[in-house]
Amino acid sequence: MASIAIRDDTIWAAHIEGSKVLKDRILSLAAGEVIELEVGDIVGRWEKMRDGGDGRPTPGIKPIGPMKEIWKSFQSRRGEYVDIREVRTADAYLDALTNTLTEWNSPEDEEAFRDL
Repeated sequence: MASIAIRDDTIWAAHIEGSKVLKDRILSLAAGEVIELEVGDIVGRWEKMRDGGDGRPTPGIKPIGPMKEIWKSFQSRRGEYVDIREVRTADAYLDALTNTLTEWNSPEDEEAFRDL
């Protein structure tokens, strides 16, 4: 399992230890793209940071949604290492399938299944 030291308001790919795959995955994200990670036993959403003013990609991710406050609370533990891994929740899996299952994207299906 990969790990990272708590030492910034963001996570920098270069600071991830023990998983070149996860580093490369983060680096391959486009600016604004979201990844779900389990960090310190808590699953949350992280967004790839905007490209720099000169167009170069920024090699980091920032917490979004509820993870923003959770990661902020982690800052009291600076220097401590926590485990980190990518996770695929049902919502993330279904979001990924949305563009491939276009036959289900009809107003009738939305009406019939929106509460599921």
